Amino acid sequence: MNANGKSNPFEVSHLATAGQTSTVAKSGWGNDMKLGGKHALITGGGTGIGLAIAVALRKADAAVTITGRRADVLETAAEKHGLTPLVMDVQDETSVVDGIASAVSSHGPIQICVPNAGIAEGRALHKMDFDFWRNMMATNIDGTFLTIRECLKSMHDTDWGRVIAISSIAGLRGLKGAPCYTASKHAMIGLIRGLAADYLGKPYTFNAICPAYVDTDIVPQNIDRIMARTGMSKADATNVMVGANPHGRLIAPEEVAETALWLCSPNSGSVNGQAIQIAGGEF
Repeated sequence: MNANGKSNPFEVSHLATAGQTSTVAKSGWGNDMKLGGKHALITGGGTGIGLAIAVALRKADAAVTITGRRADVLETAAEKHGLTPLVMDVQDETSVVDGIASAVSSHGPIQICVPNAGIAEGRALHKMDFDFWRNMMATNIDGTFLTIRECLKSMHDTDWGRVIAISSIAGLRGLKGAPCYTASKHAMIGLIRGLAADYLGKPYTFNAICPAYVDTDIVPQNIDRIMARTGMSKADATNVMVGANPHGRLIAPEEVAETALWLCSPNSGSVNGQAIQIAGGEF
């Protein structure tokens, strides 16, 4: 339990973001927005939050490139939703440089950049080796840096741009049992705020979205880990994750996607350098 009496999944298992089915609608006001002529690139876009954002932007008529390391996952998502798949490893600078250049060549300048690829895993610092630390940083912050840097090269040739980094509630507070993850997500927000300051007065905005625990397709894995580690029942293990959010349910990926879509709306230009919580209440 944390100081607020909430369960912390990282205290019982090495978890990625987890969830269970919510009743949130799968569509919203953003379906009326039009982003025709704009090119969006989303890392980690084949599943979960990344895919939800990709689908929302595509429904708004943007050309959408999704990246990731698993070609089969990307191709399945792309075929179903009218997206462009691009195999790219955000830990590899050459892969990012060449991949984004290829995307620009195919669909034009990137005006919506969504660094979403990430690793979420908990481990106590005294049990953490350097390889664990570097692997998480290489994805969560190095990958974000490389993605934004390469997207800005073509964004500079346009008169409008949005950078929307997917951080975490762990970017705004300490997450017990996950110091490495917490540090990486804080770093993402620092990068976004620094860029917002650098580009003040220019037609580009930089914001971070900070979800709490989200309903993704890795839920069964996380439940199994908790059950194996603690001996809990499936229902109790699920409740550990659900109870970590103030409103008592996990967040639907579409809720995060609607926020990203709003940040692309015509009247969002004064929202800049922000870390926007999607948590169901105040942490």
